[in-house]
Amino acid sequence: MSWIWLLLVLVGFIAGTVGSLVGLGGGIVIVPSLLVIAQLYPEFSNITPAVAVGTSLLLVILTSLSSTLFFAKQKRVDFQSGWLFFIGSGPGAMVGAYLTRYFQSDYFFIAFGLFMIFISILISLKDRLPQKKVRWDVFRTFEDGSGNKYEYGYHRLTVVILSFFVGIISGLFGIGGGSLLVPIMIMLFCFPPHVATATSMFIILLSSSLGTVTNIIQGNIHWLSALLLAPGAWMGGKAGAWISSKLSGRGLLIALRLALVLVAIRMIMKGSHLA
Repeated sequence: MSWIWLLLVLVGFIAGTVGSLVGLGGGIVIVPSLLVIAQLYPEFSNITPAVAVGTSLLLVILTSLSSTLFFAKQKRVDFQSGWLFFIGSGPGAMVGAYLTRYFQSDYFFIAFGLFMIFISILISLKDRLPQKKVRWDVFRTFEDGSGNKYEYGYHRLTVVILSFFVGIISGLFGIGGGSLLVPIMIMLFCFPPHVATATSMFIILLSSSLGTVTNIIQGNIHWLSALLLAPGAWMGGKAGAWISSKLSGRGLLIALRLALVLVAIRMIMKGSHLA
């Protein structure tokens, strides 16, 4: 049991670091890791895909709380915008968590993975694409802890609708939702990368909490693994936030693209029954 304890702490730390670094939440590491552990260790054999997703979403709360507290000290979190995104993503996460009991479509996993690769390519080409103005009804001026000022905006109804579907993805796959949320914030609403990743973690904290309530009601939490993952997830959340603060906006975009490719590979493998 000592080896599995160390393994799960390490998994939690890696998940927390990767998740908070680019605003994804960490589920891309936790879910496949739990499914592999379930096959290797008899005491964890009752971890089904739905339980892995539910446990992952619970750990995402710790990761996002840890990093949000760090980002808040740096004044990188746009709380006002974050609450608006949560209006859509919160209910969406509960719907997604509920749908885990019915969802068995392999083709959707593959399609989702390919879509993530497409998003990664779009981010790579963002500055080369023709700029198309989006009709905004909110214009934001945001100043971070370093005195940097940013201007961006969004359309309220568009934010709520998009974030609702992002919330469903979050609850369904246990990945926190940032894999879609951060690209949407950067590409559609012109959020600066540092503000987008930090604000994304705050939104993920709120929506994952609601999704976890649904998973607890359905019994989709493996409490022993959650307990062992928790210390690493908390420390990793702080580590990822610290690394993020040291990267430039360009560096963050590179890290985001790599993380999106990891999400894509994970989903395609799952749909192909390789994970």
